[in-house]
Amino acid sequence: MIDRLDEMLRFHATALELRGERQSLLAANIANADTPNYKAVDFDFARALAEATRARAAGAPASAPAVLYRQPSQPSLDGNSVEMDAERAQFVDNTVRYEAALRFLNGQIKTLLEALRP
Repeated sequence: MIDRLDEMLRFHATALELRGERQSLLAANIANADTPNYKAVDFDFARALAEATRARAAGAPASAPAVLYRQPSQPSLDGNSVEMDAERAQFVDNTVRYEAALRFLNGQIKTLLEALRP
């Protein structure tokens, strides 16, 4: 029972950590929207979560996710690959998913605390 609880909490902690890392990348993309030759970056969240979960299950520390350059649908004259509409949409989506994961985790913890009360 404790192992399963630990596994669940570790999974959600890993997901929140990765969401936070992704949020930082997306924010940097938005902040550099006017920087010549800046290349927008991101990572595949599902792949990064699967790899981190596998690594932690094996007792190894999770490695940083593989950061990839985004391919713009329309290249800009100054070499910048940030597409503000797409970046904002990704930023908002990641924010909502981070908040949902946090609320879910909080709900699970509250449920466990209620179960432990005499």
